[in-house]
Amino acid sequence: MTNADLLKNGRNLLLKLHKTLLDHERRIYEVSNGPLSPGQFLAILLDDVDFAWLRKFSTLIVEIDEMFDQKDGFSEETVELHISSLRSLISMENEDEVFRAKYQSALQQDLDAAAHQGELRGLLFPDGSQGSS
Repeated sequence: MTNADLLKNGRNLLLKLHKTLLDHERRIYEVSNGPLSPGQFLAILLDDVDFAWLRKFSTLIVEIDEMFDQKDGFSEETVELHISSLRSLISMENEDEVFRAKYQSALQQDLDAAAHQGELRGLLFPDGSQGSS
């Protein structure tokens, strides 16, 4: 598997994880605040500080997509940089305490999120030697 293939597969798994985390956080929010329309939820995702930690996932997904969409192609160095960013994100390296606490809590509370995290870790750390979660 090439690094570009690894990144594509990692991006797809990250997207699944992100969706699961969004659904998890929405359920929690709606228990306290009532049901939300998709537009209301999007506004909260973009503006509410309690959801800011999820933006790290969406930002990385967009950056990877933009790299693959470049008309001039992309360098191996850029692919490696994104793989490194993906590894760092899911292993919670260099992430702030709020991010780490919210991410770990979601993984402990949502079995689907934990499964996606495990699948992503298996892809990115096939020897099992890296990451902390």
